Amino acid sequence: MKAARTPVENAQLALLLEVSGTPKPGNVDRHRDLEELRFEQFMAGAVGARRGLQMAANGAPLGAAFEEAVAGMATQKGGNTQFGCLLLVVPLLKTALEASLTPKGVRSVVEATTIQDAVGFYTAFEHVEVAVGEPPADASALDVCHGSDVASTLRERELTLYDIMALSANPDGRLGDGNACEWVSSFERTFRAADLLLADEGPLVERTARVFLQLLAERPDTLVALNHGEDVAREVSARVAGLEDDLEAAEQLATAFVERGYNPGTTADITAAALFVALQRGLSV
Repeated sequence: MKAARTPVENAQLALLLEVSGTPKPGNVDRHRDLEELRFEQFMAGAVGARRGLQMAANGAPLGAAFEEAVAGMATQKGGNTQFGCLLLVVPLLKTALEASLTPKGVRSVVEATTIQDAVGFYTAFEHVEVAVGEPPADASALDVCHGSDVASTLRERELTLYDIMALSANPDGRLGDGNACEWVSSFERTFRAADLLLADEGPLVERTARVFLQLLAERPDTLVALNHGEDVAREVSARVAGLEDDLEAAEQLATAFVERGYNPGTTADITAAALFVALQRGLSV
């Protein structure tokens, strides 16, 4: 009998399967690159992240493991390939090893994060350029652009990594960060998307695309909103509604989105997280 993949192997495989899924309108996939970001760089990013994923499996604090995964990811020349994916996959990986891989289990892991985990999160921004929104007006000292210089503020205010995610999930008058919303909602969309992957049939690259399209249709993407405004983000979501049943039409829309620079990266992050959960639950590859 063949040995099952380890959680670390499934985490790395989830990163690889996410970028292989096609069509995912606006994102890098097997059929298209972006102007400054290519398919092979995502593959290299997934390989580089392995050290941090293994640290998480070996019991390292979540923040330190995440920073190391980002540092390894950033060794390829494209820049940020999977920062957001790792922000979701690393806590899920720790959950798979330390608790039950359920909404309740992951909540227990993320709510137990520390101030030092928050420092690791901020330090990770020193390894790669990440598109982020402005911090709330009363939280300018917590701007991620300051990197590890924020450490003293985090300690003074006794802010854990979960606290930082809660702030990002509920900014004043703006669409909340999609990844942060996962943290504070017990990864609700992630687990629901994992169920969809497991219930679907056919090639996994197409199942991945269908789940991506469903996720994007139900909620405007944070990265699209950041780069193009919330109205455009809502328009992008409206345009993909129902396309999970028509991948040929989604393929055509994918080219149009790339030309316009509509890059639903946060939706891809949740797709990767869902793939990890589904793989842990027996998704066949």
